[in-house]
Amino acid sequence: MQRERVSDNVYWFQSEIYAQVTAGAVIGTQWAVVIDTLATPEETLIMREFIEVQLGVPVRYVINTHYHADHSWGNCFFPGASTLAHTLCRQIMLEKGPASLDAARKQNPIFKQVKLIYPHLTFESGTLSLKVGKKNLVLLPTPGHSPDGISVFVEEDRVLFAGDAFMPLPYFVDGNYDELTATIKRISKMSLENIVQGHGDIILRGEIDEAVRDDLYYLTTLRKAVKAAVKRRNPAEALESIDIESCGKSRVYLSGLAGELHRRNVITLFKTLSAQDSTDVVVE
Repeated sequence: MQRERVSDNVYWFQSEIYAQVTAGAVIGTQWAVVIDTLATPEETLIMREFIEVQLGVPVRYVINTHYHADHSWGNCFFPGASTLAHTLCRQIMLEKGPASLDAARKQNPIFKQVKLIYPHLTFESGTLSLKVGKKNLVLLPTPGHSPDGISVFVEEDRVLFAGDAFMPLPYFVDGNYDELTATIKRISKMSLENIVQGHGDIILRGEIDEAVRDDLYYLTTLRKAVKAAVKRRNPAEALESIDIESCGKSRVYLSGLAGELHRRNVITLFKTLSAQDSTDVVVE
């Protein structure tokens, strides 16, 4: 696991095991807040050991930016903490979590020690603020990657823990293309010092504009290509030709998972645009 201090009392952690998934921590004088957990129990426990033993403060709150397992299944390793999330995060975890965990346990024994902990405190709209020492954290909805997505804005440092609303490859299979595009545009207007992506490296202030342009270029180019495929007599062949490089991204991102995630984006957007196309009936 990699670790870095983003700013005073603000830390970033990155998995070396799965898809460069990230988590964060904001340290107060008497207690700390964790933002997401890591993909495996081992790495999450190492993160907890650093905060509670090396830094010497207990974790009082765990914020889940969304319900996906690689960001939320480590909740149980902070037994004294309350969990915060969007209302939809709790709902979806209740609906999908038990079956997903059962399947994961059958595939990998490391998940046998995982117990699902559902968010204790939730909000549905607007923002939620949390004071940690001298830091004010603002939780705000950032849907698109998933419907329950939120980000955590550290006001004093202008650092945004964006969850999977910002990734090296925009990914909307469990969310919505238009919502993700709008979220990325909103993030670009926040005058940030750093963006902590849900996966991948920290984006520094001088890199943010380029990262936003790259993501919006990918989404726009992908939509144009898929929209053209919808009009083709043999759309399968056209879809096959829409590779990740032609949309401006690299398949080496996310420890080599980016190519597969791109393929899923293509299929998802094709289904969405095909459904829209079939309902576009002109009445004269």
